[in-house]
Amino acid sequence: MTSRTTQTVVRFSSPFYLPGFDGAQPAGEYRVDYDEELIDSVSRLAWRRVGAFIHLPAIAAQSSTQQMMPIHLSDLETVLEKDHKPS
Repeated sequence: MTSRTTQTVVRFSSPFYLPGFDGAQPAGEYRVDYDEELIDSVSRLAWRRVGAFIHLPAIAAQSSTQQMMPIHLSDLETVLEKDHKPS
């Protein structure tokens, strides 16, 4: 099966918490990698997201250590929706 990894940047305007993390992460921009698999189709090319990883700390943070944490796609979408809702 053919697979690929795509990257994007997500922005949080306030601190956020994702399940499985030790605590809240500060607001900022974070790089997210998506693992995707090719969906076999005769009519068109399509990809399905099968995994995601967030890079910590935030892009603007000055840190000597970086880590890549696996996250559930639905958890990320939920937290982003909550962050982008007007208060």
